[in-house]
Amino acid sequence: MERAKTDTRLWSNKAKNLSPYVPGEQPQHDNLCKLNTNENPFPPSAKVGEAITAVLAKQADELRLYPAPESDDLRAALAQLHGLDSQQVFVGNGSDEVLALVFASFFMKEHPLLAPDISYSFYPVYAQTFGVDLIQIALADNFSVDVNDYNQPCSGIIIANPNAPTGLLLSLTDIHKLVSAHPDAVVVIDEAYIDFAYAAKDSLDKAVSAISLINEFDNLLVTQTCSKSRSLAGLRVGMAFGNTSLIEALTRMKNSFNSYPLDKLAQAGATASVLDKTYFEQTCQQVIDLRESLTTDLTALGYQVLPSHANFIFARPKKGDASAVASALREQGIIVRHFNQPRIEEYLRITIGTAAQHQRLIDALKVL
Repeated sequence: MERAKTDTRLWSNKAKNLSPYVPGEQPQHDNLCKLNTNENPFPPSAKVGEAITAVLAKQADELRLYPAPESDDLRAALAQLHGLDSQQVFVGNGSDEVLALVFASFFMKEHPLLAPDISYSFYPVYAQTFGVDLIQIALADNFSVDVNDYNQPCSGIIIANPNAPTGLLLSLTDIHKLVSAHPDAVVVIDEAYIDFAYAAKDSLDKAVSAISLINEFDNLLVTQTCSKSRSLAGLRVGMAFGNTSLIEALTRMKNSFNSYPLDKLAQAGATASVLDKTYFEQTCQQVIDLRESLTTDLTALGYQVLPSHANFIFARPKKGDASAVASALREQGIIVRHFNQPRIEEYLRITIGTAAQHQRLIDALKVL
């Protein structure tokens, strides 16, 4: 049956002209091996459920009341974790909402925004939504970011670090250089995956977050999320860290759009997760170990695997037939992510899963 054409006569011109972001699939099938959306293979801290239950048990009508509009307890916990003041912390309904507010607050200016040409595919969507002139800077041949390529007038710069979908890490030295070179532009470092960014398997010196530079620069904003390393993709909690003036701008924009972005349950659960440091560190290390073992197994099959610092790997099949491999895996109930775009069409992004999921993946690839 042919699908009826959508009637757009009542739509605004903005809605008509948008090219929306396409999220990763969330199929619901039995025995599915889901390695396509970078969700954490481990459950959140048990203290998350306890905190949410406590909110519901506190009093029968707790949810009839509005939540704290600025998520004070959560911001205090995040500030303590990173050695900041609460006024340097902003939270929102997932990092996607936080990033949308960032675009609206800092990039709607005369000069363009700079971003890598291969990165989080929501950035161009935000730019289109908010009418931001975006210039995409080509990554080097090895998919790395060269900060020297960003030496031009701009309203801001946004870089995912580790980058997505490549998993490559930009050093803190390069970030320092980038922020220093643009004192009148807001530099956003999107650290959705930073908690998995160990330098190497034999060196447990964790890559330092750009949060460590916030008190040095008033034009640096760092965004993070609870979706990946804290296993809370279903709770929708994102955050930003920066100079108090940047946080104030985000708060003004939030309160002109949605004064209560985080409900009581999300605030309680996320706060409990932040406070459970031991569980957080244990699960991050498990993901890192699984990432290294999967890299070894894929390399043995002839795959070219980029050095990932995230909870996924970016790998090229021996023949470069990534689309065909993705389709063949799908027929066996294994879902990975393939991006049909120039320069990366020969690669697959594979989320780090459990050991059992990895074995199922490797077994399938061996017979393709």
